[in-house]
Amino acid sequence: MKQRTVMRCTAGYGILAILLCLLVLLNLNIGTVSLSPAEVFGILLGKTSANTAIIWEIRLPRLIAAVILGGALSVSGFLLQTFFSNPIAGPFVLGISSGAKLTVAMAMIGCLSHGWVMNSTGMILAAFVGSMISMGFILLISGKVKKMSLLIICGVMIGYICSAITDFAVTFADDSNIVNLHNWSMGSFSGVSWENVGTMTVVTVVCMVLTMLLSKPMDAFRLGEVYAQSLGVPVKLFRAQLILLSSVLSATVTAFAGPISFVGIAVPHLVKSLFRTSKPILILPASFLGGAVFCLFCDLLARTLFAPTELSISSVTAVFGAPVVIWMMLHRDKGRH
Repeated sequence: MKQRTVMRCTAGYGILAILLCLLVLLNLNIGTVSLSPAEVFGILLGKTSANTAIIWEIRLPRLIAAVILGGALSVSGFLLQTFFSNPIAGPFVLGISSGAKLTVAMAMIGCLSHGWVMNSTGMILAAFVGSMISMGFILLISGKVKKMSLLIICGVMIGYICSAITDFAVTFADDSNIVNLHNWSMGSFSGVSWENVGTMTVVTVVCMVLTMLLSKPMDAFRLGEVYAQSLGVPVKLFRAQLILLSSVLSATVTAFAGPISFVGIAVPHLVKSLFRTSKPILILPASFLGGAVFCLFCDLLARTLFAPTELSISSVTAVFGAPVVIWMMLHRDKGRH
């Protein structure tokens, strides 16, 4: 049995790694200006070309952002699913991403109206505050409702309220630079700088290391709070750690790419189906890889499908992620009957 699990996990990681490499190449080569693989490799190795700026200043930072933020969002969704013991929980559905979007938009509008430039750290802090406020509402509601379906509905309503306020603020903002906020508020990896990439990498790596350190108590917690307590897991502290890590990861994504739908729900489920296990020690890194692959694929479609017009990344992720969520809900209902 262990040998079969090892083989399945090896195959799963192999598939994800191959897909990641393939999508990295496609994202570097394909765009408004199509480049050959030889030219791309030459530019990456330091050769000067007329298209050097396209690779180093536009495509490469965007590609790295899609990998890091896609992985972070998927892991954030897995942590929330563990916390609520429900596979449909996720930062977008529970309104956490929308709360982060609202506070970042307000902070950016405030800074721009005074002629200030908001740096990466400020954006993450603003998004974290919004994430924690939304999470606070969700936790408050979770103590009053018994059905998870009602909690999901409340989360969706919180998301709609936050999105509506954000849209009003962006629409009636005075500064001409606010126009850039519109693309961000719809979800997009465009316009990412190397400074942004550096900040998101540091935050995500730290969160991933801390999350991996929690994989053992997470494994016990998914079997029930009582079981986790019997093994010596400090449940209250552990739940607080899950919330904080999930909020920081989703805040980082929202700060740089805006709200991205369904990745946090669909990808962990697809990865668990591929690996046929729910062990956090295996699923956490696989979820990160899966989120990176999913977002690279969706971003490639968003950029190229109707080029030069670019779709919002959230629209594309919804097309592929929503059917997975519907299938999950139908599958759960069948399992109950």
